[in-house]
Amino acid sequence: MMIETILSIFLGIGLSASVGFRVFLPLFALSLAAYFNIWELNESWMWIGSTTAVITLGIATIVEIVAYYIPVVDNLLDTIAIPLATVAGTAIMVSTVADLSPVITWALAIIAGGGTAAAVKSSASATRLGSTVSTAGFGNPIVSTLETGSSVVMSIVSIFLPILAIILVVFLFYIVHRLYKKIRRN
Repeated sequence: MMIETILSIFLGIGLSASVGFRVFLPLFALSLAAYFNIWELNESWMWIGSTTAVITLGIATIVEIVAYYIPVVDNLLDTIAIPLATVAGTAIMVSTVADLSPVITWALAIIAGGGTAAAVKSSASATRLGSTVSTAGFGNPIVSTLETGSSVVMSIVSIFLPILAIILVVFLFYIVHRLYKKIRRN
């Protein structure tokens, strides 16, 4: 595999992890990166870099971020966001992976892209649920801010430093694993 292919896989995994925090923000970041020719996408996904896609994904990003600050709506969004994150993670991976056969690309997209997004989103949803139960929802704006910030950071790092992004994703999974083991023990 060429270095470009490996970097494109790292980009896809990093953005897929970011999708686990906010569904539209990484898509918007990818759209901006394609629009400004920072990353070249697969031919069938070039539309993501169009002006229409940038505007549409920008509006969707703002609506999603604001909606997570509305009580009850935030928990409602989490119920539909897990399948959406899985689909978005898969789509991001397919759009970014370069120079691989379609079979390998789609296998990577479903497993690494969709799986990463679903795992991160499930953990984030569990965190919000824990916050809702333990603080009667008063801690949820803090959780929303941390999730949005994490999505912004992961998106930027993924686009500009994909090698660091994959390291952050591995670290994120390590933290989630440790927390899961701690909760399971209790």
